[in-house]
Amino acid sequence: MPDALDLLKTRRSVKPMEMIGAPPSDAEIDTLLTIASRVPDHGKLTPWRFIVFEGDARARAGEIIAQVFARKNPQAPAADIDVEKRRLMDAPLVIAVVSFTRPHPKVPAWEQELSAGASAMNIVTAATALGYGACWLTGWFAFDRDVLDGFGLKPDERLAGFIHIGTPSKPSEDRPRPALSDIVTRF
Repeated sequence: MPDALDLLKTRRSVKPMEMIGAPPSDAEIDTLLTIASRVPDHGKLTPWRFIVFEGDARARAGEIIAQVFARKNPQAPAADIDVEKRRLMDAPLVIAVVSFTRPHPKVPAWEQELSAGASAMNIVTAATALGYGACWLTGWFAFDRDVLDGFGLKPDERLAGFIHIGTPSKPSEDRPRPALSDIVTRF
C-alpha cells in the first residue's frame, strides 16, 4: 500500500476505456464501501447510499439508459443507442453514489450533499490505494429522472456520480494542476 500522502499527491483518474481485468473482489468492494461511509456527516444523517454495478448488472443498467435515450431521441441512429447501452461496460465495477437530503434544523442540505461528494472521493482514493484505477463520472443519464427511476432511486434522490473502477491498462498521464499561487489566498 502506498504512503497516504504520496497517494493523495499522485492520484489520477483513469479513463474507464483504459481499464481491464477482473473487478475488485467482494472483500475489496466491502472495503471500498466501508471507507466510503467514513466521511464527515454532520448530524449522522447518512445522506448517501450506494448502488453496485458489476457483471451483468452493468449491461442491464445500459439497457435502461439506452431505452430512455431512444425514447427521448426517436431519430437517433442505432449506433448512438448502442453507445448508450455500453455506458457502464468499460470498467469491470461501477459504484453509483446516491445523494439525498433530509430536513434538519442544524444541517443544511448543502452540507449533506458535500458529504455525498466526500463519500464518492473516498471510493476513488480507496480504489487507488488498492491498486485499481478509478474515475468519477456523471453524464446526461446521471441527471435524467427516467434513468434514475429505472435504477430504483426515490424521487428525492439524485446521483452524485458513477465511480468506474478497474485495473489500468497503461500508466495514467497527469493533467495540468493549478499553481497554488493561483488558487490560494491568506486571510
